[in-house]
Amino acid sequence: MELEITARRLAELGNTTRLSIFRYLVKTGFEGAPVGQIQKEIGIPASTLSHHINRLVSVGLIRQVRDSRTLYCIPQFEVLEEVIKFLMSECCAGGKCSSGIFEQTP
Repeated sequence: MELEITARRLAELGNTTRLSIFRYLVKTGFEGAPVGQIQKEIGIPASTLSHHINRLVSVGLIRQVRDSRTLYCIPQFEVLEEVIKFLMSECCAGGKCSSGIFEQTP
């Protein structure tokens, strides 16, 4: 199951627009950004942005919170960390890493 979920999350990030949106949200930090600000930054029509945001929400990479009339998109750093941990979980399990960067400590 973890493989399928991670594959879905990576597939959504495999789209250049969604990756741009997510990277921008990561840059904004834990507070996220209003949809209008994301639209201005990325430079795409509102309907297109809504489609891409919905795809990121569907796999848990971002969540949305409404504050009065403003809709905020907030990156889910714990989900990003899960993806990274999954990718790194068996790093160098078959031998020593040539760079030593990802060596596991006991």
